[in-house]
Amino acid sequence: MTSTPANVTIKDVASRSGVSSMTVSRVINGGERVSPDTRRRVEQAIAELGYVPSRLARGLIRQKTGTLALIVPDVANPFFTLIVRGAEDVARRAGYRMLLCDTRSDLTIEGEVIEEMIAHRVEGIAIAPVSDRSRSHLQRLPKFGVQFVLIDRTVRGIDSDVVLGDNAGGARRLVEHLISLGHTRIGFIVESDEVSTARDRHRGYVEALEGAGLAVDPDVIVRSTVDPEGGRDGMRRLLELSDPPTAVFTVNNLVALGAIEAVRTAGLEVPDDIALVCFDDIEYASRLYPFLTVMAQPAETLGSLGTQLLLDRIAGRAPEQPRVVVLPPQFTVRRSCGAVPV
Repeated sequence: MTSTPANVTIKDVASRSGVSSMTVSRVINGGERVSPDTRRRVEQAIAELGYVPSRLARGLIRQKTGTLALIVPDVANPFFTLIVRGAEDVARRAGYRMLLCDTRSDLTIEGEVIEEMIAHRVEGIAIAPVSDRSRSHLQRLPKFGVQFVLIDRTVRGIDSDVVLGDNAGGARRLVEHLISLGHTRIGFIVESDEVSTARDRHRGYVEALEGAGLAVDPDVIVRSTVDPEGGRDGMRRLLELSDPPTAVFTVNNLVALGAIEAVRTAGLEVPDDIALVCFDDIEYASRLYPFLTVMAQPAETLGSLGTQLLLDRIAGRAPEQPRVVVLPPQFTVRRSCGAVPV
């Protein structure tokens, strides 16, 4: 039976070229102690048999696999999709493969994924962690010599390189904008403070209200999941209050979409009956129908810069002290807040 390229082994190449497996290995790995004639015979046998050297096996010999991992909580979220694009571009240019892992915001899955990446001998991991409870997962990485960088989110008790947006400052500006439009009762749909982005945006929300001399009412702060269903549920709860807010700030764009659906289901409209602002932008939707007033983060840059910091760590070019890079978001006014777009 003829072997297919996928089944061809280094022993087959050695047999065809009349040398030892060790000699074939030296040729594959660029060893110098091989005569030109022997190298030619081995390379010819490789071509004839269609042998493809295992990159992982070669990496284990060299103690380098040329592989990185990117772990995100929701690859379906357009924000994280852009982070993936930026990260992969930098990894590819540096000669690395990037393995993409989606934890679905599940701590159990995140732990399993990290263990799998350790087993795969990845050289480094860029991760947007699930929450502060990811700490135990991250603490395992240095024990196996795996460098890592945090993207978009920090984790309490973890000191590492991190690239993130100005969440508190961006949230503060969004709420200040609503206040400038005359709103004094502003709702907030947000996830648990165990997630650093939620925690920081909550802080910015509070700072804006207090800075304007307005009371922070816990009744209009709704905790929910960061997806359209969470937005629908959160907005329904706000609209059911005896004194509902006149404006709402949602923690991200997916929550905003669900919130708008809930407003319309209630027979109301955005922004005529309730103003709305959110973090993050939906690129193609905003081009087709410019509607959401947003604080847009440079997601692709978060991915590319985070990966570059990771590569610096792997190459030993990074300072001992962890680096924290905070990127400014871009404020874009559109129809959903009730103001005239500028």
